[in-house]
Amino acid sequence: MRLTRLAGLAVAITSFGALLPTASSAQADSTGGREAAQTAIRTHVGHVADAFTSTPEGRGLLPTAMAEAEIAQRHAALAAANDTDLEAIKLHVGHVLHAIDPTVVTSGPGLGFGVKQAAEGAIQHLRLAEDTEGASAAVRARARAVRWATMNALDRANEIIELGQRIRAATAVSEAAELLTELTELTDAVIEGVDANNDGGIGYRRGEGGLEVASQYLATLRRDAGMES
Repeated sequence: MRLTRLAGLAVAITSFGALLPTASSAQADSTGGREAAQTAIRTHVGHVADAFTSTPEGRGLLPTAMAEAEIAQRHAALAAANDTDLEAIKLHVGHVLHAIDPTVVTSGPGLGFGVKQAAEGAIQHLRLAEDTEGASAAVRARARAVRWATMNALDRANEIIELGQRIRAATAVSEAAELLTELTELTDAVIEGVDANNDGGIGYRRGEGGLEVASQYLATLRRDAGMES
């Protein structure tokens, strides 16, 4: 009778043990989880830095934002160079708006994607990388830095849209020229950022850095995510 009870207990223990994960299977699950997190992070960072399906030529979202911003900056300078000619100002400001947001002005020399859409997409994927479970502290910090600088560029892009529409509605060249000064400064700031706290440098924090700063931190983020530098 005692032998029967012991045999039953042995069977129960054996059956219960079969339900418990072994050390090797738990390690495999942990490794798989880390690899999945790394894959997700690299995918999101890659969309920002290297390739995104709906951008012109499939470029990354941040390089697309930079390319469009450079077009906007160039046409803001052309408008400023013709600041006594209302029609010339309006023409080039229209080109600025096309590069910033082609839903506002639908034709022009821009790529047809716009700083605004590219920045919004980059911000979304940076947030996803930042919030990925298992992301390292370094990845989170770098993704946040790129995201904040890109948000600054987006804020300025929205200001340019509002200001550009006012210029295009102006009826006097003096009115347009006055607004144009601010618009030109904003197109520069989208790329270069501003030294908001007058400390002699331009960082990634809100209100300062633009797309140049975002691009600098993005290179470091790629390294931290285990991608090529």
